[in-house]
Amino acid sequence: MTPNLKYSSTAIAIHWLAALLILAAIALGVYMTGLPMSPARLKLYNWHKWLGITILVLSVVRLAWRATHRPPADLPMPPWQRRAAHFSHGLMYALFFAVPLAGWVYSSASGFPVVVFGVLPLPDLVAPDKAMGEDLKSVHAGLALALGAAIALHLAAVVQHQFIHKDGLLSRMLPRMAGKNQA
Repeated sequence: MTPNLKYSSTAIAIHWLAALLILAAIALGVYMTGLPMSPARLKLYNWHKWLGITILVLSVVRLAWRATHRPPADLPMPPWQRRAAHFSHGLMYALFFAVPLAGWVYSSASGFPVVVFGVLPLPDLVAPDKAMGEDLKSVHAGLALALGAAIALHLAAVVQHQFIHKDGLLSRMLPRMAGKNQA
């Protein structure tokens, strides 16, 4: 029996939705911090927070899915590459949680509540503390930079597998085409 080498449709959908949301949050975060204080900047901060909380919830769903569904068999590769892949995936999973949580704590410490989609107020995780807020701003930014670096490494590995090794790694995470076998 040939092992399944493709991720499930659910895993693929979660992966690409998370990727889109994370890239949007990073781009928005970089863009909004360069703006002068204005109502537009405050609106973008709220959108950034909404993305962060959505990413956090999606990360919980993703982790639950991963814990209850076996991934496809690993592709043949040297042991060091397998270890590097597992490490980098673990790092990204940790940052999927750490970045939005750090942002939520930063927002709480800065005295700006997180109100998801303008209707669901979330509890403050810490009491307002301006000095702590400034420190947490740097922590959130540093973790976001680490996530950006981990994503860049992830993309470099995908490019290496796709164009150098030509081992079909990318096709494992691409959506199935309509009419194709949905095994």
